[in-house]
Amino acid sequence: MSGEAALAYVLKRNRLVVAAGLVATVASGWIYLLLAPMPGMDGMETMVMGRLGGWTSADVALTFLMWAAMMVGMMVPSAAPVILLYAMVARRRDAAGHASTAALVAGYVTAWSVFSLVATLLQWGLDEAALLTMAQAAASPTLGAAILMAAGIYQFLPLKHACLDHCRSPLHVVTHEWRPGRRGAFVMGVRHGAVCVGCCWALMGLLFVGGTMNLLWAGAIAVLVLAEKLLPAGPLVVRLAGLGLIAAGLALVF
Repeated sequence: MSGEAALAYVLKRNRLVVAAGLVATVASGWIYLLLAPMPGMDGMETMVMGRLGGWTSADVALTFLMWAAMMVGMMVPSAAPVILLYAMVARRRDAAGHASTAALVAGYVTAWSVFSLVATLLQWGLDEAALLTMAQAAASPTLGAAILMAAGIYQFLPLKHACLDHCRSPLHVVTHEWRPGRRGAFVMGVRHGAVCVGCCWALMGLLFVGGTMNLLWAGAIAVLVLAEKLLPAGPLVVRLAGLGLIAAGLALVF
């Protein structure tokens, strides 16, 4: 086998290893959501944390884990192009490319974990204020409409599209944000994750409309995120989704 053929084989195998790792990471997030105990649940009861004397520290911790697992399951697939491209380049530059790729993913997940902490605190506050139902969805049409229309309007703002352009350009991310070593890869992951949060935070807020543990609703949002970031017509999908969200919000109050 020639040196060029050997390199191609190694890179192909590396790509398969990284892809398998990403599939396992995403699957672990969804499996956790399916099997783990839900915050505030007792047997077949639904979430009643705010209705039975307030949240406990265990409720807060479990809710954070729920959000973090959900963000892994929903958002890591949309980062796959950047991660796979990074893995290929890192393997060419460094024999320890897998470790650097893992650090990149860890940084990306860290950024979404910070978002998960904010979402947990927001859910706690809304629930304590009796603004959420037992299923942790908006308790009033007005609140639900406000969330829908806010998410819809954000779809048209320049910040959304600037962040989306970044997320849709893996080559730009890898070439312009490159930092050597595992520490550098972690920083790259955090920075890319922060931009993805800027792109998708309003869509994640829709979980408070359908219920934070409604996995079908979470899956639908994840598909929308993938369509925005990966489809050639992604920017059009963004605008159509924005119009649909605004229309849905208006339908709730009129």
